[in-house]
Amino acid sequence: MRLVFAGTPETALPSLRALLDSPRHEVAAVVTRPDAQSGRGRKVHPSPVAQLAEESGIEVLKPPKAGDPEFLDRLRAIAPDCCPVVAYGALLPQAALDIPRHGWVNLHFSLLPAWRGAAPVQHAVLHGDEITGASTFRIVKELDAGPVFGVLTEAVRPDDTSGILLARLAEAGAGLLLGTLDGIEDGTLEARPQPADGVSLAPKIEVDDARIDWGAPAMRVDRLVRACTPAPGAWTELHGQRVKIGRVRPAPEADKLAPGEIAATRSAVRVGTGTHPVELTEVQPQGKRVMDAAEWARGVRFTGGESFA
Repeated sequence: MRLVFAGTPETALPSLRALLDSPRHEVAAVVTRPDAQSGRGRKVHPSPVAQLAEESGIEVLKPPKAGDPEFLDRLRAIAPDCCPVVAYGALLPQAALDIPRHGWVNLHFSLLPAWRGAAPVQHAVLHGDEITGASTFRIVKELDAGPVFGVLTEAVRPDDTSGILLARLAEAGAGLLLGTLDGIEDGTLEARPQPADGVSLAPKIEVDDARIDWGAPAMRVDRLVRACTPAPGAWTELHGQRVKIGRVRPAPEADKLAPGEIAATRSAVRVGTGTHPVELTEVQPQGKRVMDAAEWARGVRFTGGESFA
């Protein structure tokens, strides 16, 4: 089939590479979000998908909105048979959905109808799911509610961050998306409606949502930190300054601490929760680099009795 691929972040690259390597399909163009500021210098850069497409000699479309008339006219001129989508990051109006004869086929990183929305992997980690996966479905106007072509499953490991889990799903999902497009092209695959039961929503996790409640159980603190790694980053406050918290290790064998209370030695930093303490591995003080938690504590010079807000 003649394809126009829509995607923006690194998560979309395994799928784009798989389609570029496929002998059965032609990627005629990609659609991605406009160039944006990134990195420490906040310089404007093209998206990872745009960079790969440009390196591959493929036309890149960067509409501010997918409903812009100029973009819709160009899409009609390209005349794609299908538009595969992976983490594009913008809403698609019906006028765009109607252009390819096989529609827009999205690779979504959950087992639909579970975790419809922008942050399915983060919510799977946050809520302690043991199994998650990926689904391919035809995009319709309602959020992530279209009929499903195929799924794959993936175990959520006890130490998975959302970033690590998403990377695994992105690699595995590339094969699922390619197989879905192959099945659509040869007529052997038919989408089936999602069940009405089991719908859950996964809205974007904002910075305010990532603040650690030290009064919560240790398991909940661990899940929040892993769900918010690498973004937006779980955080707390010490002496009025924000401190980002890297992965923690539950420490049920440690002496009891009050919620938020810090116990620091030369080799370990533990913090109290609503149940048992957790041990910090890495922290990032406001305006500074990421560092080993024990190294950070030696610089702070705790005297005892300190507590995170």
